[in-house]
Amino acid sequence: MEDVRTKRGADIASDHHLLIAKIKLKLKKYWTTGRTTSQKLNTVFLLDTEKLNKFKIALSNKFQPFHDLLNGERTTMERNWEDIKEAIAPTCHEVLGHKKYHHKEWITVDTLNKIQEKRNKKAAINTSRTRAEKAKAQAEYTEVNKQVKRSI
Repeated sequence: MEDVRTKRGADIASDHHLLIAKIKLKLKKYWTTGRTTSQKLNTVFLLDTEKLNKFKIALSNKFQPFHDLLNGERTTMERNWEDIKEAIAPTCHEVLGHKKYHHKEWITVDTLNKIQEKRNKKAAINTSRTRAEKAKAQAEYTEVNKQVKRSI
């Protein structure tokens, strides 16, 4: 540990004060393998009949030469699997496409206003001079803190 300090004004929804410490650690390096994550396909398009028909036609066109090849000569199971993979994967990527990630905003302007009100109530607790004032300010702060937690 290099340094330890307390912060009275930190807004942590507690009657305790925030403690900040500087610690020096030696961490091991995290080794990752060279694998890439597979992207998810947009399967919602399959609910649309037009896209579904387009996907079926494209897939049957890819499988037609493969079907003729199976009838003509003897192949191994591994080779068959590779051919199936090479037929399905590109067709899915072309017709369906990848999912786009839409992240929902997790905090609203109303919530930010409530957080600011909570900070003001916390400041009132820290600046209260009598026990009665502090108890009243603490009750108000608790109520506002509950509202903030509900809105998040």
